[in-house]
Amino acid sequence: MLQLVFAVAFSAVPLTLYVPPIRSFNYFVQTIQELLRQTIICTLRTYLRLRFALSRIYNNILHSTRST
Repeated sequence: MLQLVFAVAFSAVPLTLYVPPIRSFNYFVQTIQELLRQTIICTLRTYLRLRFALSRIYNNILHSTRST
C-alpha cells in the first residue's frame, strides 16, 4: 500500500511543473487583455479607413456612370 502511495505521489510531481503559480496567471491575463485591447483598436481603425476608402471609390464610380 505504501508503494502505491509513493508511486502516485511521484507520478503527480511532474504535473505540477506544467501549472504555473497563481501570481503568474495575473501577469499573463493582464498581458492578454492589453494585447486584445490594442488589437481591437487597430482593427476598428483599419475597418473605418477601409470603409471610407470603399465609399469614396463607389461614389466615384456612381458619379462617373451618371455623368456619361
